[in-house]
Amino acid sequence: MSLRLVRLGLASAAATWRRPGPGVLCAARIHASSQRTLKYGLVAFWLGERTTKRFNERSKIFTVDGSLSCGKGKLAKQIAEKLGMVYFPEADIHYADRITGDGALMDEKFNASCNMERFYNDPKSPDGHSYRLQAWLFGNRVLQYSNALELLLSTGQGVVMERSVYSDFVFMDAIFKQGYVHKRCVAHYNEMRMHSIYEFLPPHLVIYIDSPVSEVQKRLQEEGEPYEKKVSAAYLQDIEDSYKKKFLPEMSETCEILHYTTSEAEDIEKVLEDIGYLKFDKGPWLEQDDVSFHPLRMFFPATIMKEAITLIWVTSGSG
Repeated sequence: MSLRLVRLGLASAAATWRRPGPGVLCAARIHASSQRTLKYGLVAFWLGERTTKRFNERSKIFTVDGSLSCGKGKLAKQIAEKLGMVYFPEADIHYADRITGDGALMDEKFNASCNMERFYNDPKSPDGHSYRLQAWLFGNRVLQYSNALELLLSTGQGVVMERSVYSDFVFMDAIFKQGYVHKRCVAHYNEMRMHSIYEFLPPHLVIYIDSPVSEVQKRLQEEGEPYEKKVSAAYLQDIEDSYKKKFLPEMSETCEILHYTTSEAEDIEKVLEDIGYLKFDKGPWLEQDDVSFHPLRMFFPATIMKEAITLIWVTSGSG
C-alpha cells in the first residue's frame, strides 16, 4: 500500500497530465498539451513566463454541488460545453488510477480496500471501512482540484467540476451524525483537510442544486444502483443540512453562489444567463497577480506528494 502511494505521488508530481483519464479528461489534455511542453519553474518565470496573459473571461473554476442523484453531472457538462470550459466529473476512488500510469484501474486492495457498494450495504462496518472510504475520496478530490487549478493557471482553460474538495466535508458530517464513524475520525479528517487545501484558491462560482430528500430517494429508487436504494432519509437529510447550514454560507464569503431547484437547473439557458450577470467581485482571486501565481504554480507537485503521504497515514490504521 505505502509503496504504491509513494509511486503515485512521484508520478503525479512529475507528470500529472501525462496520461489523462477517459472521456472529457482527454479534452483537458488537448487544451493543456501545447503549454506543458516545457516544465514551469523559476527559470521559466525569469524568462518571462506569465500566468495572466493567458486568462480570459472564462478562466475560472465553477463547481456544481448538491445531494445524490440531483443532476449535478448533467448540468456541469452542459455548462462546460456551452462556455468552452473543461468538464471534470466527480472524483471517485479510482481517480488517481486514471491519471497515472497507463490509466488501468487498480485492484480494490490498492485503493484503501474500500468501495461505495460496501459502504451502503454496511455503513457501520467495525473495521473502519466508512472512514477509510471517506478519507480516500477526500484524497482523490484534493488531487483533482490541484489538477484543475494547474490546468487553469498553466493554460487559462476554465474548468467546471462536479463537486470538489471544498464540499467533501458534508459527507463527513453526515456519516458522523449517523454514527458510522467515531469522533476521533472527525478530528483526523479536519486536520487532514486543513493541511491539504490551505493554499488552494477556492472556486469562482458554486452552483447548488437543491433537491428535497423525498425527491432524491425517488430518483435513487428509479435510477440508482441496487445498493444506493438502501440509503436512509436521515443520511440524505444530514447531507442537505450540512450543505445549507455550513457549506453555502462559508463559500458565499469567497465566491459567487447560484441556487436552483432541480427543475430550474434543467433550464441551461437560464443558468447561463445568470452566470453572465455575475460580477465575480469578491474572494482571493481578485488579490492575485503574476507574482502571487508563481509560488502557487510551483506548489502543485508538492501538494500532490504531500497528499500521497497523507493517504499512507490515513490508510495505515485510521478507523
